[in-house]
Amino acid sequence: MEWRVPLADLDYGEDEETAVLNVLRSKWLTMGAVTQEFEERFARSVGSKHVFAVSNATEALHLACLALGIGLGDEVITPSLSFVATSNAVLYTGATVRFADITSAQDLTIDPEEIARQVTPKTKAIIVMHYGGYPCAMPEILAVAQRFGLPVIEDAAHAPGAFLDGKALGTWGDLGCFSFFSNKNLSTGEGGMLVTDRDDLAEKIRHQRSHGMTTLTYDRHQGHAYTYDVVDLGYNYRIDEIRSSLGIVQLNKLAANNTRRRALTEHYWQALAGSGVELPFHGSQRLNATHAESACHLMPILLPPGSDRKAFIDALRTERIQTSIHYPPTHSFTYYRSRFGECSLPRTENIAAREVTLPLYPTMGAELVDLVAQETIRALKT
Repeated sequence: MEWRVPLADLDYGEDEETAVLNVLRSKWLTMGAVTQEFEERFARSVGSKHVFAVSNATEALHLACLALGIGLGDEVITPSLSFVATSNAVLYTGATVRFADITSAQDLTIDPEEIARQVTPKTKAIIVMHYGGYPCAMPEILAVAQRFGLPVIEDAAHAPGAFLDGKALGTWGDLGCFSFFSNKNLSTGEGGMLVTDRDDLAEKIRHQRSHGMTTLTYDRHQGHAYTYDVVDLGYNYRIDEIRSSLGIVQLNKLAANNTRRRALTEHYWQALAGSGVELPFHGSQRLNATHAESACHLMPILLPPGSDRKAFIDALRTERIQTSIHYPPTHSFTYYRSRFGECSLPRTENIAAREVTLPLYPTMGAELVDLVAQETIRALKT
């Protein structure tokens, strides 16, 4: 279908084309100088000491778990209202997950009190996810983590360029993981970034990202080394120069595009006020009490209880307006139910059954927001 209003769209142009052509002309395609520049620029943008570009955010999450020594017999607390990769990365290590409920219909991020309730003697770490680019309650979560002596991994896939009290999301915990998937605020098609200020974790990540080797192909190409040792069971999680070149250009656009996303979100909130849908994060007391700059990656709404979500989505689809659902809860998937049994997360289940994501992207005009809002209101009445 040719959408009149797609769910997401890329802000790509001649700068991205030029960046890719420059890499092709250099004839060096694997991880090298362009990736190093991307990492250095990203490090400055978030204020992190160590950054590692990888092929996707799932790999970043897996490496984060491995760096913390998570493995067989361990448990990690995660939200269920997230993309399945958040939990899958834990399972890759041989560990298991314990799901914590979200805060409320107004705040779709993991509840610090629910995290504390899920801690057991087997708990090895906490993973939080900044849903839609809106910050979790990081001071409260870090207080829980400190009480139990647990490290924190931030799934910041939705949150590049987002801040809480002047500190970049992804840098509050021990490790932060970012996504550069096609629909993300900073998009390279596939790609991700892992950040940390801890030297001990950075050393492990540096080796495990590339087969456990002590030197990289680019090091040898540059004449800085002629051989290598393998010091760990590593993985091929490297990114390539083409995607890194796109990342540099997209990073230059990120702040302006996030500002645009915030303006469009405010426009949505005004246009949908009194429509009968609930607007997560709008008027949040917690966020209003802090200095929070969301990345506004998603535009979630909650349909009234008892609504026919499929009929609503179909009505917008008839008008060629694309929508999505973020997310079917991970604990509800067949694989997770068969492996871990039933799990009760009342708030997650209630909200996930009513959530619909409306289109949001920085090149979207205000007139399209008005159109989507009008069709949303019309669909609610049918």
